[in-house]
Amino acid sequence: VQLQASGGGLVRPGGSTRLSCAVQASSSFIVVNIVAWYRQAPGQQRELVARFTRGASEVYSDSVKGRFTISSDDYKDTFFLQMDKLTPEDTAVYYCMGNVWAASTGSVDYWGQETLVTVSS
Repeated sequence: VQLQASGGGLVRPGGSTRLSCAVQASSSFIVVNIVAWYRQAPGQQRELVARFTRGASEVYSDSVKGRFTISSDDYKDTFFLQMDKLTPEDTAVYYCMGNVWAASTGSVDYWGQETLVTVSS
């Protein structure tokens, strides 16, 4: 299982961008239990931004609630983080994490590559 992250880049304050996290697996059958985005700004600790949990409601940090939205495609193998009304405080390296079940491994956490989002005029 691999998580392929994409998106991000330079965005102006008040603008929007979307991050993607594709769950790729060689196994024919997997179950995505959790997909979450974390971010880490320079000099700060990594923090949870948004989390999708199968069978439960999405969770958002207070700092992004109402501005960020996590969603998925119909197959639940690609997840998106829509980021609106961005501010410079949203500048950070973003990471997607997935907890994925496969028959050969059970449930395992996987991390996608870092994605830099810079909000600046």
